[in-house]
Amino acid sequence: MTLLNCDMGESYGIWRLGDDRRIMPAIHIANVACGFHASDFNHMRATVRLAKANGVEVGAHPSLPDRQGFGRREMRISREELANCLIYQIGALKGFLDAEGMRLYHIKPHGSLYGMAARDPEIAHAICDAADVFKVALLGMINTEHERVYAARGHRFIAEYYVDLDYADDGSLIITQEHDPVDPQEAVNRGRRAIREGLTRSIGGKDIAVRADTICVHSDTPGAHLIAEALHRALLAEGLVEPRRAGALATSSTRST
Repeated sequence: MTLLNCDMGESYGIWRLGDDRRIMPAIHIANVACGFHASDFNHMRATVRLAKANGVEVGAHPSLPDRQGFGRREMRISREELANCLIYQIGALKGFLDAEGMRLYHIKPHGSLYGMAARDPEIAHAICDAADVFKVALLGMINTEHERVYAARGHRFIAEYYVDLDYADDGSLIITQEHDPVDPQEAVNRGRRAIREGLTRSIGGKDIAVRADTICVHSDTPGAHLIAEALHRALLAEGLVEPRRAGALATSSTRST
């Protein structure tokens, strides 16, 4: 069954972004910012502790080194430099997970890095180079270099669908600098169709093939907690998502490879 995930832990210093406390009880896995687009050491540990208290698995959400642009601007970077950049970020988060007796569940690149990896095999390989170190699953989109490269490199691939972002006619994700509000019921409808039919509607009105092993909500989408709650309530009632088992997930010692 499908898992719900959220990109979160993106506050920094005295600045607050997203309502993680209200979102966390409605999701199964959290993609935690690792400091290069958002967050800091205090917020990383606080987010890990919040996930632990709610029985939520934690994955790393590393970014291009672009704090000012929130990781949503592309840049040219070599495979080796990018792999080092990712190992640095993921290692920091894993340190906090180790401190709380939790495992690293997955890796999901953030923002423009996610989009670059979808179409550029060298970027996708750099992500795998980092994942080789930590031996965990990778989140991505079907029919992209995510699926092709991650699977070929032997990593567990978890296919992701977005209810709060639009898809282009070619099936690519439209990554915006700031996310617009989304009606929770529309998000539910989109998620339901993605799970049941494996389809979503593009901005040009085309049906695009998708797979929703996991459905993402961004914490910086206005009203994100309402979207997450609506998805969890509606899809759980239809038997389409895993039941939440508070405290049962985050303390498991089983690793995903």
